[in-house]
Amino acid sequence: MNPAAHASPTWLPARDPAEAARAVAAAFSEAFGGGGGGGSSDDSSGGGGGPDGVWAAPGRVNLIGEHLDYNGGPVLPLALPHRTVVAVRVREDDAVRLVSASALGEDAARWEGRLPDVGPGSPSGWAAYAAGVLWALREAGHDVPGVDVAVDSAVPIGAGLSSSAALECAVAVALADALGLPTDDAGRAALAAACVRAENEVAGAPTGGMDQAASLRCTPGQAILLDTRDSSVQQVPLDLAPAGLALLVVDTRASHSHSTGGYGDRRAESARAAQALGVEHLAAVADLDDALRRLGGAGTDPDAAEVLRRRTRHVVTETARVREAVALLREERYEAVAPLLSASHASMRDDYEISSPELDTACEAAEAAGALGARMTGGGFGGSAVALVRADDAGRVAAAVHEAAARAGHPQPAFLLAVPSAGAARVA
Repeated sequence: MNPAAHASPTWLPARDPAEAARAVAAAFSEAFGGGGGGGSSDDSSGGGGGPDGVWAAPGRVNLIGEHLDYNGGPVLPLALPHRTVVAVRVREDDAVRLVSASALGEDAARWEGRLPDVGPGSPSGWAAYAAGVLWALREAGHDVPGVDVAVDSAVPIGAGLSSSAALECAVAVALADALGLPTDDAGRAALAAACVRAENEVAGAPTGGMDQAASLRCTPGQAILLDTRDSSVQQVPLDLAPAGLALLVVDTRASHSHSTGGYGDRRAESARAAQALGVEHLAAVADLDDALRRLGGAGTDPDAAEVLRRRTRHVVTETARVREAVALLREERYEAVAPLLSASHASMRDDYEISSPELDTACEAAEAAGALGARMTGGGFGGSAVALVRADDAGRVAAAVHEAAARAGHPQPAFLLAVPSAGAARVA
């Protein structure tokens, strides 16, 4: 008997914003000292005192529209109440000092360098996402100063909930304030573009831009419909509580990473299919049947052609599901969205082949326990699932998923409720 099957599900609460700000400011002072201490020879240029402020940016969950952000399709993410917080102090020199508050005292918790040291491939690890934003803004022509940064996060790492984008976007809004950059929606779109460059070019992790747009441009009670062709957004009402509904997120604890694995392969396969069809992006395919016929034409390797056919079918049908979901949400027909979630998961499992045993177990168990619909979310190959549930059933569904994971020998999952929240902002 597996004792984990009888344990209670693990819930991941969002931190109180004021408490999170105090904690990261304290970590900043511990790492860098009241006058810029912490053992660096560059302390005298740190400006003295504590941080200049604290900024926060949320993780995100994508309701529907997976792997469409690099395929020219629409996506429908919402910001989580779970946020990454950064305490930042502008320096008078070009030194950059980064510390992770959750790992103080560990070698990997700290990175120090100078602005010219930051670029594609340097630094590595978590520091690349923070320092990469400095590089990207410099590349955009901004006079970026050196900084001291302490980081803390309530966004689960490796869960497909955009912990990396949350870090980038928190640093981005801090620098925007320091540099006097606009933070209206157009300004946030520009910051999102810088964050995408940081992740793609410095961290070396392929991302299509949905995560950064969600972290910077979402508003409370809304999802955003992001048109990835031109980065325009529309706010879409997603106030589920009055309807007695909730979004349950399952972190399967089967870690994923965009910098490794099959995410890049799917991008490359999509690009090959688009090239074969003569379209800029797969989401531009207007006639799916014709596209599938052309991809299976004579003179092509049958196995390779079938892979491209499946990838194309997912992108085109997922694009249609997003548009249908948006129409239903605008009519407040929330429960009618549930079958689209389930169909999306089947498409990702069978056609895009990005699910995993842990994700399949989570979705199947959630629906068997009364979830109205469920799907994997994020890049896939691990990470998280999202289920539309009746609010009163959330605990029961979580318990059923927990027990199913234990029976299957999977890692013990963790759970959170996705309440549509605000984008990145200064919090202290």
